[in-house]
Amino acid sequence: MSRTRMTDTRRTVAVILAWQVAASVCYYSVFAATGLIQAGFELSKFSLGLVVSTLTLGYTIFLFPMGAAVDGLGEKRVMTAGLIALSLGVLGVTLASSFAFLLGAVFALGAAYATAMPSTNRAIVEKVPNSQRNLALGIKQVGVSAGAGASALVVTGLAARAGVPWDAGFYVAAGLAFLVTAAFSQGYRGGSDGTGALAIPDVRGLADNRAYVLLIAGGVFLAATLFTMTGYLVPYLTESISISVGVAGLTLALVQVMGSTGRIAFGGLADRLPGESVRGSALIMVVLALCSAGLFFLLPLADARLSAIAVFALLGLSVLGFTGLYHASVTMLVAPDEVGAATAGAQTALNSGALVIPPLFGYVADVSGYAAGWRVLVVFALVAALFFGGVVRQTA
Repeated sequence: MSRTRMTDTRRTVAVILAWQVAASVCYYSVFAATGLIQAGFELSKFSLGLVVSTLTLGYTIFLFPMGAAVDGLGEKRVMTAGLIALSLGVLGVTLASSFAFLLGAVFALGAAYATAMPSTNRAIVEKVPNSQRNLALGIKQVGVSAGAGASALVVTGLAARAGVPWDAGFYVAAGLAFLVTAAFSQGYRGGSDGTGALAIPDVRGLADNRAYVLLIAGGVFLAATLFTMTGYLVPYLTESISISVGVAGLTLALVQVMGSTGRIAFGGLADRLPGESVRGSALIMVVLALCSAGLFFLLPLADARLSAIAVFALLGLSVLGFTGLYHASVTMLVAPDEVGAATAGAQTALNSGALVIPPLFGYVADVSGYAAGWRVLVVFALVAALFFGGVVRQTA
């Protein structure tokens, strides 16, 4: 690769990364504020799970329409409009005056975030050579954890200050999104203009791709553990381990940092493994799922502050670290002009676990305690490992 091409690639990845950080700051502000929302609206653990699921429902329902928009209109238009919608959506959460209003606001925020994965994956495919795709997508996915970590620090940090309203961090997130929208519209060059027409994605064709189906099935189960863990981390640490909300927020940020580390490290490793790239990625995902199962089993036993924080940090490395490999595998299993739709299907699969499992986890925790809920996630991680193993066999 020429020096000029390499410089252009790095600049483009940096611009996409900045967009992803801003988008994730907006979306994950709700996760960072779960403890504050629970206290402010006097919610049960089950009702708090409904907030997380409603946020994810808006995200999920709009994924295929946004995937079609990316394939038809190009990624730049969708990314620009999407970040504006996210900034407005996060402001909507601050206006919630009742639980019903809150559910409507988080649904709209989730719908706006549906622009993220199809458009950023398409941007990487358009602008980055295949030989560097795992690493580039891993770096791009760092934007998810970096944004989530930043939102945890801002939301909980501001809320911990005397006299500062709990939703002050949401205004910071909205302002960041507006600023990055302006920078992105000027900094992102080239890319795809799309087909020029909006079309219904070829879901049947994707369903005929057995390796793709096994991949997204594994994603359902491992993502269910991801969304549940991040949604309940702060309440668990504050209620069961007697950690302050500020330290719990720092722990959530640490989890996201570890996830970023894993995405870059595992993406670089996958690019260097011999043979088929998808097979190498799937092998790593099998190991990560098995490690996650073991860590979820250990979590209820880690009842001291430092040990609980350490287990969550390792879970960040394994549970959050798989997503870059997952999305890279999706882009390599389909044709370039199907990346938007394929990504929408893959992200829909990830989100589907989050629609059901957080309220289920909350119900189990209400009835039997958090330890029983973490055991449920052990089973989900083991099932994910089985499906990723199927991808290894299909691509052998």
